[in-house]
Amino acid sequence: MPESFEEKVRDAIANPKNMGEMSDADAVGTVGSPDCGDMVRMWLKFTEKDGKKVIDRASFQSFGCQTAIAVASLATEMLAGKTVDEARQLGASDLSEPLGPLPPMKIHCGQMVEGALREALLADTGEPPAPVSASPVEAPAATLLDSLSSSGVPAGKKLRVIKLD
Repeated sequence: MPESFEEKVRDAIANPKNMGEMSDADAVGTVGSPDCGDMVRMWLKFTEKDGKKVIDRASFQSFGCQTAIAVASLATEMLAGKTVDEARQLGASDLSEPLGPLPPMKIHCGQMVEGALREALLADTGEPPAPVSASPVEAPAATLLDSLSSSGVPAGKKLRVIKLD
């Protein structure tokens, strides 16, 4: 019997893959909304194979719901070995496909991961990305926490990050 959506998300959260900054990345893309707190940053490292640029590794950071983390984790695994052209063809539904169809209120999670990927590909090539629903963050900060601290917390308020086990 196939796992339910919730079970797939739970498994991806329990064993996230490729989570964290990549210090030797060739490209970085960040998408999200500091106002609501959902953000995804993706790092890409390229190599050349048969004369084509190929994604060797991908990693991510996410401030968002469990579904956003699960989609980003699964997407980084999916991207390894893809050419840049193949990666450009992937949409939110492709990146979230291992989880099955996303519930309507979670579709934005796939869109954020797609947006972060497109922003990273833009950073690498200089070509404009295809539009996605999630809005890119204006100026990338050193970390997602820096992004939230500088633009997403109203004056006089404190940002508190809680690690969920």
